[in-house]
Amino acid sequence: MRGGARWFGLHAAPDHPARTGELMKIGIIGAGNIGGNLTRRLTALGHEVSVANSRGPETLTDLAKETGATPVTVAAAARGAEVVVVTVPLKNVANLPAGLFDGAAKDFVLIETGNYYPQQRDGRIAEIEDEGLTESGWSQRRLGHPVVKAFNGTYAEDILSLHRPAGAPDRVALPVAGDDPAAKRTVRALIDELGFDTVDSGGIEDSWRQQPGTPVYGLRAGTEAVVKALAEASPVRQPAFKG
Repeated sequence: MRGGARWFGLHAAPDHPARTGELMKIGIIGAGNIGGNLTRRLTALGHEVSVANSRGPETLTDLAKETGATPVTVAAAARGAEVVVVTVPLKNVANLPAGLFDGAAKDFVLIETGNYYPQQRDGRIAEIEDEGLTESGWSQRRLGHPVVKAFNGTYAEDILSLHRPAGAPDRVALPVAGDDPAAKRTVRALIDELGFDTVDSGGIEDSWRQQPGTPVYGLRAGTEAVVKALAEASPVRQPAFKG
């Protein structure tokens, strides 16, 4: 059940994760705007990145030369990865290969960045429209592994241009949702390393607070404004994002 009281009681105040400083093996599935720019920043920070897209590794040679990332097939993207990022159109999540995460590291963390655009791209998804699943809840069901929702309302160019050191007065904050506290801590620490603050927006059941059409979606602002925007969100889906 979508409940505001639980969110306000447990998640409204942001807690700032410590930077781990640990280099990780990261698999990125989807090399579009978000996936490409995450590849650029994460390799620049020293992480070992494998990147895949639906068209095959041979189409990623330019990105590989630019960043040092390893182009791989989708089926191989999670192999050995401690963090996996799925950043593909929502409708394509169901088409990802079975056993995708079989070779991932133990206790790997799965980030999904998806948004539901029924009119513009994805078509109507009954489980979201009729059952009331959040977008990330639907992805989590399809992927068969707990997800952490992040970067879904982030402009891709901001990943390259808006990162700031910790404590900078103009540092932007990003909302992060997920049910696994340890996984969420890992993601928040990684985002901190990327140069952004984070706000815990609750569990996957609460992740409607950062879906398209909500006040925080696309918001370029600091922690206080993001907390306020999350609190002002309505669970009623906006007409432009209904199928």
